[in-house]
Amino acid sequence: MMTILYDALQMVLGLAYTVMIIHIIMSWLINFNVLNLHQPIVYQIWTGLNRLLEPLYGRIRQVLPNTHPLDLAPLVAFLAVILLRGSVLPVLFGLR
Repeated sequence: MMTILYDALQMVLGLAYTVMIIHIIMSWLINFNVLNLHQPIVYQIWTGLNRLLEPLYGRIRQVLPNTHPLDLAPLVAFLAVILLRGSVLPVLFGLR
């Protein structure tokens, strides 16, 4: 039973990791004018990713100090997912 829960949590964190990577890469491509938000498909993907990740980022922004031009919430969330996947979950489930 515990391995099923562990695998499910790893799968959810893996999905979160992938979504965050896509969001980070898209933000770079938009900022460097490789992607244009006036294209409907790019706009839909971008707003969908923002709607999906904003509740997580918003809570992190409440804790972090204000670094106005630089948003550190995606970096903190990304590092937290990496830490959870690699270190915390295996220790919690006795796999290390």
